[in-house]
Amino acid sequence: MDKKSTATSAIIGGVVILIVKLYAWWISGSVALFSDALESIVNILASVMMFASVLISEKPPDEDHMYGHQKIENISCLIEGFLVIAAGLLIAWAAYGRLSNPVEIVELNIAVFISLFATSLNGVLSWLLMRTAGKTGSLALEGDAKHLLSDVISSVGVVIGLFIGEQLGIPVIDPLMAMIVAVLVLKMGVELVLKSGGGLMDESCGETEKEIRRIMDRHHQSFVDYHNLKTRKSGEMV
Repeated sequence: MDKKSTATSAIIGGVVILIVKLYAWWISGSVALFSDALESIVNILASVMMFASVLISEKPPDEDHMYGHQKIENISCLIEGFLVIAAGLLIAWAAYGRLSNPVEIVELNIAVFISLFATSLNGVLSWLLMRTAGKTGSLALEGDAKHLLSDVISSVGVVIGLFIGEQLGIPVIDPLMAMIVAVLVLKMGVELVLKSGGGLMDESCGETEKEIRRIMDRHHQSFVDYHNLKTRKSGEMV
């Protein structure tokens, strides 16, 4: 699949996953599952931005953008990072309120089954995005893939926490797991902001420079000299 088709699949899949997770929360009342649903909303917004950035990044250079439009992918990744941080703060706020007022979870088995189904869909989407990102070098696709992968990991953690809480009869386990999810989401958001910021600040491509130097050293007899080697990355372009 090309970048556009993959981005479209991510949006459609995100909407389906959100509906499934909201239903799991509705029948169970679990704040941890609610936190999962909130993160799915962020996933959809991020996928929409990713799709727009992919379309813009493929535009050819023009008089106003002589180096092309690839940096839009860095901007998309930066905004996605801030959205992820916002979701993490909302999850932490909801969990904090439930810590002081734990609520018994109902219909847990059905809710967990539904949540795991949504998580498996997220895993498939993450794999699809990462595979296309590997083929195209798209930063926007890679960021969305890692975002979804983190969602999968946190969702599995939520399910484990819910089962432990049910077996031990301790309702407070549910909001505690939501707090852990919030920390994971916040960490992921900060990492996305830092990564996209590096591209926007024209951070050098260290590994690429090393490879260029190795190639030049192997063929030093074919040229006089080279100096002041500099690299930067714009979207998928180095």
